[in-house]
Amino acid sequence: MNIYYAPMEGITTYLYRQLHNKYFGGVDTYFTPFISVFPDHYIKKRDEREIDPANNEGMRVVPQVLANSSKELIWIFKKLTSMGYDEVNLNLGCPSGTVTAKGRGSGFLKEPDKLGTFFDEVFDSLGDDARKLSVKTRIGYLDASEMEHLSKIYARYPIKELTIHPRIRKQFYKGVPDMEVFEKALMMSSCPVCYNGNVFTLDDYNKINDRYGYQEGSDLHDVSGGLKEGSGLHDIGGMTKDTLDIHDINGDLSKDITLHYHMNTAGSADNKISSVMLGRGIVADPSLARQIKGGSHMDKAEFKEFRRALEAMYKENLKDGNNVFNKMKEMWFYMSQSFEGSEGYIKNILKSKSYAEYLAAANTLEGNCDIKSGPNASPVSF
Repeated sequence: MNIYYAPMEGITTYLYRQLHNKYFGGVDTYFTPFISVFPDHYIKKRDEREIDPANNEGMRVVPQVLANSSKELIWIFKKLTSMGYDEVNLNLGCPSGTVTAKGRGSGFLKEPDKLGTFFDEVFDSLGDDARKLSVKTRIGYLDASEMEHLSKIYARYPIKELTIHPRIRKQFYKGVPDMEVFEKALMMSSCPVCYNGNVFTLDDYNKINDRYGYQEGSDLHDVSGGLKEGSGLHDIGGMTKDTLDIHDINGDLSKDITLHYHMNTAGSADNKISSVMLGRGIVADPSLARQIKGGSHMDKAEFKEFRRALEAMYKENLKDGNNVFNKMKEMWFYMSQSFEGSEGYIKNILKSKSYAEYLAAANTLEGNCDIKSGPNASPVSF
C-alpha cells in the first residue's frame, strides 16, 4: 500500500516536508499545497519554491494544481513535467469558499458537462503524457448522488490515479466519510484508487486496509484486458462491465484504457485500493506513516527535537517573529491532540500574542502532558 501525505495549505510546505521526511519518514509521496495558475500563465513565487527540485530532494513529491481552464492546466502540466515530475495532481476537492466561488476545486464538480469538456481538451492536447495526470476529488458538491455521474466521467480517461475523499463540499471536513458511495465509486473506477478521509490512527488505517487493501495470502491477482471493439463490454473472468459507460475522448470505445480489477478465488471482481492519503492525522502525529510501515510511535524526546527543528527552520526562513509563532500556533492546533490532557494548555498557545508568550505556553504543554500511546494514539476529535 502506498502512503501519501495530503496537501495542506500553509502547513505542508517544502520546509515542513524536508523536516518530516528527515525525522519520521514512512511517506511514499508528498503532495504540495495546491498551486494556482493565473490566466496569463504564471504562478506565485512561493509556488515556484514549492516545486523547485532542489527543495524536494530525497523524497517523491507530486505537485497539486488548481485549475478550471484546460489551457491553464496544460501549461502548468508541461512546465512541471519538463522539470522532471512524473505526476501532476488536479485538485477537484478543495471546499474553500474563495476557491469554489471561482469554479475551482470542488466547485468544478457543480458543472459535470463542463468538466468533461475540460478533460476532453486536456487529454486531446497532452496525448500519452496525460497518463501522468492524477485527480483528487470529492463525491459531489451538493449531494453524494452526484458521484455516480462523476465516476462515469473519470472512467473515460486514462487517469494515473483517482484519490477519493468521500465527503461532499458543504461538509468540509466534518461528519463521517460516505463509505457506501466510496465503494460504488471504487467499483466504477477505470484507474487505481487512493482513499482519503478520517485516517487519524494506526487502527483507522488497519480498518481501511483490511477492507480495501491487498491481503497477503488472499490469492488475488491482477486481471487486465482490452475492450472488445464494438461490443460495449469488457469481459473480466466471465463478468461484464456494460454499465460503466467507458469511452475515450471522442465518444468511441477506447482500447487504451486498462481496467484494473482483482479476482478472488470465487471469480468475482474484488476491487482494491492502491494507496491511502493521510492528512490531519499525520500533522497531529507525525509518526503515523512510520507506524503504518511497521515502525515506532513517536516519544516525547523525538517530538521535542522535531518541534525545535520546526521553530528554527521557520525562524531562518520566515524572518519575522510574528510569522514564526503564527505558523507554529497553526501546527500546534493539530499536534496538541497527540498529547493527553492538552485541552486547557492549547488555549494558551492559540491566544499567545508574541513569540515569547508562544514559547512559554508551548513549553508548558510539552512539560505537563504525555504523548498518547496505544493503537488509537492519534487525535480523533477534529
